[in-house]
Amino acid sequence: MDKEKDVVYGADQIQILEGLEAVRKRPGMYIGSTSEKGLHHLVYEIVDNAIDEALAGYCDEIQVFINKDNSITVIDDGRGIPVGINKKAGKPAVEVVFTVLHAGGKFGGGGYKVSGGLHGVGASVVNALSNWLEVEIYQDGKKYIQRYEKGHTMYPLKEEGSTDQRGTKVTFLPDETIFTETTEYSFDILRQRLREMAFLTKGIKIILTDLREKKERTETFHYEGGIKEYVQYLNKNKEPLYDDIIYCEGQKGDVYVEVSFQHNSGYTEGCYSFVNNITTPEGGTHLAGFKNALTKTFNDYARTRKLLKESEPNLSGEDIREGLTAIISIKIPEPQFEGQTKQKLGNTIARGAVDNVVSEQLTYFLEQNPTTAKIICEKALLAQRARDAARKARDLTRRKTALDGTSLPGKLADCSDKDPSKCEIYIVEGDSAGGSAKTARDRATQAILPLRGKILNVEKARLDKILVNNEIKAMITAFGTGISEDFDISKLRYHKIIIMTDADVDGAHIATLLLTFLYRFMPELIKQGYVYLAQPPLYKVDKNKKTYYAYSDEELNQILTEIGRDGNNSIQRYKGLGEMDAEQLWDTTMDPEKRILLKVTMDEEDSSSIDLTFNTLMGDKVEPRREFIEANAKYVRNLDI
Repeated sequence: MDKEKDVVYGADQIQILEGLEAVRKRPGMYIGSTSEKGLHHLVYEIVDNAIDEALAGYCDEIQVFINKDNSITVIDDGRGIPVGINKKAGKPAVEVVFTVLHAGGKFGGGGYKVSGGLHGVGASVVNALSNWLEVEIYQDGKKYIQRYEKGHTMYPLKEEGSTDQRGTKVTFLPDETIFTETTEYSFDILRQRLREMAFLTKGIKIILTDLREKKERTETFHYEGGIKEYVQYLNKNKEPLYDDIIYCEGQKGDVYVEVSFQHNSGYTEGCYSFVNNITTPEGGTHLAGFKNALTKTFNDYARTRKLLKESEPNLSGEDIREGLTAIISIKIPEPQFEGQTKQKLGNTIARGAVDNVVSEQLTYFLEQNPTTAKIICEKALLAQRARDAARKARDLTRRKTALDGTSLPGKLADCSDKDPSKCEIYIVEGDSAGGSAKTARDRATQAILPLRGKILNVEKARLDKILVNNEIKAMITAFGTGISEDFDISKLRYHKIIIMTDADVDGAHIATLLLTFLYRFMPELIKQGYVYLAQPPLYKVDKNKKTYYAYSDEELNQILTEIGRDGNNSIQRYKGLGEMDAEQLWDTTMDPEKRILLKVTMDEEDSSSIDLTFNTLMGDKVEPRREFIEANAKYVRNLDI
């Protein structure tokens, strides 16, 4: 009988190892990727467990340390992971949590009502992908400790002295054989996510400390106002239209809803939605419920108060959401995610819950605050008129059918190949560089669109103004996709859109204006990886009838070291593309075999911080821009003075 027991126990053991081995073989399945993003994801998994303790009402403070050796320590003051024996596994619960996949207190519905870590994979995955992991638990006046290496338990859980602390401390070092790109943590990336977590869990205090040499710093995130303060933070560089931050909170069935929003004088909409503190970049049913409630409630109000005449059409959702910053955060026991990337909430119950809570509380708010209500309705009416004007302008930019003759912009030198996957378009600053580029290009696959001067800063203008700008019109027509609701990526005529500007301050400014336009009106082009920045060389070095090009100061040094530093070297610093003849331009910047292109990417999960950056750099307010420049001036290189 005893023997049989042993056999069963042994089989169990093997099964557990298999579970974590699977994680080590295919880490991407569990943490998305083994790049920098996956590396930081490990931290969030452990912090999420501490946040779950906070949501359950047991934890007030979480400390995160980046240690000198790039290991991470997370300390919370919650109940501590249970140390009692788990009957099914025959081991302490903490060991089960760190060594068995899909084990956690989040499935039975007893321990946690809602949680961010949903798959029960959090702690065990972090353990599997770490070189080593140590856990300390402070419970009932005792301290317990256990260590694992590459997911294997090194010794049974042992009691080590007494303590007056409570909670859990986890320290781990990511495995460099898995995270081959980098094992170095970025303070800024962690700061962004931890700040978000603190906003979404009101009252929790999160302290991030960097202990690495020459990088020492600490930041504390603690927001009693929760998501109200989040909206305030996102609107800090904008002009709010009214002082109040509208806040709705309520529970419908199992769904706990929190919504906060405020309008600003800008024209872009920023709605950020979360489920159990996890961001949902593609929205889903909770966002749809919010939008529906907003549109319905404001239209009802505008009709009853006669702000809309009977003959006038209803305000559209877009009009009401112009210049809106909103956070929609819901807690739900069993979220279902849809879409390719699992970034979209699918629970139908969420739509009704959010719609219900917001409609009810917003109606009440508008009745009590007629001045604020009037300001919002007037902004929406202006947006409606501008939208009509924009529609008329947009009709002019739409590509005509083949029967009408193609109405490509006159200054576009198009390519002869019609297969978009082989074609690329260079957006070039100025006519002189445009002329060289037209001569240099490969006519079959490279199109050139020269732009005159600086394009309009779209961050400060409404759609109707944007669409009458000639340079922007030329780009929209050339790309062929249309914009806003007409946008259709399948009609894109070039699979590479390459921004080619001078390597000076003005060139960088033009590139930023172009990226602002693409990010605001054609974000899909960036998301799907069609946008690139050309990298023209900074220096040309001639020696003994040989020519070398350097794209940075480091590269110039390297070349000079190789060829020798003597009087025979002729070094030219390029101020702009116009200084190159067609042949040089082709050799350095346009030849697909030799050129260097930077792909423009964006992380959808960080959309709120991307919006904030664009607004800081390109928005109306000067003060935030000055602060940004002062804070980052020390990193500037290659400044033309």
